[in-house]
Amino acid sequence: MRKNIHPKYFPRATVRCACGNTFTVGSTKESSEVEICSKCHPFYTGKEKITDVAGRVEKFRKRLAKKEGLKKKRK
Repeated sequence: MRKNIHPKYFPRATVRCACGNTFTVGSTKESSEVEICSKCHPFYTGKEKITDVAGRVEKFRKRLAKKEGLKKKRK
């Protein structure tokens, strides 16, 4: 490898999250700030809201059937 072309590596770089959590990683930057981490991400904390996609589809089909019914009454 050629010398003096690679960035300096920090084996104990600190990462700070917006929630206040800090942890160390290996990086080419001495410190980093992130908006979300595994301590506050909804997927990892179990607070993830699951959307009811099937319910949405059923509501749409009901509205569509109602609309079709109104069209037939008008004719």
